[in-house]
Amino acid sequence: MKRNTTKRFRGAFDASSGVQDASLPQDRKHCTESGTFVRVDLDRQCLDLRSGGEPIRRYPVSTAANGPGELQDSGCTPRGKHIIRAKIGAGAPRGAVFAARRPTGEIYTPALAAGHPHRDWILTRILWLSGLEPGRNRLGRVDTMRRYIYIHGCPDDVDMSTPGSHGCIRMRNDDVIDLFDRVKVGTRVVIETRKSKRGSAV
Repeated sequence: MKRNTTKRFRGAFDASSGVQDASLPQDRKHCTESGTFVRVDLDRQCLDLRSGGEPIRRYPVSTAANGPGELQDSGCTPRGKHIIRAKIGAGAPRGAVFAARRPTGEIYTPALAAGHPHRDWILTRILWLSGLEPGRNRLGRVDTMRRYIYIHGCPDDVDMSTPGSHGCIRMRNDDVIDLFDRVKVGTRVVIETRKSKRGSAV
């Protein structure tokens, strides 16, 4: 699915669709001042919300079927240090369908899925990620935000704990609502594999 929003629509969307956004300088200030962060373990397919270094919530996730990677169009989940750049979908009903970060007005059902077998379902809430490491996950052909990498809800029958996405981090709908309500724009997100954990202090 092409996740694209033109500039002429962006302003109206931000004003009407529960989007919380922030400039990068504000994000970085929050990164240094807040002790709460998210850690995604690609090997264990789990997401921890941590505070003071200790996990306070753990959720199963499903990351990219193509494994870890940062290149545009790779279909991989990027590694490294990120922030939540925007929160989208505040107040939307559970199962609300999003396309290009806009609510379509649909609520996901098996019947809706049967009628659209090739759609990449993005449901309920979106946490849009932005990389913090130039050359690794920021700028050029490795820019996480320009790749439209999200943490988002997905159909209830998706197998959590098994990689299966096109690059995003899929969560159960109830879990993504819970996480969405506990984090802020600017919250740090570290995405790791066993190989990348060395020297990855937040």
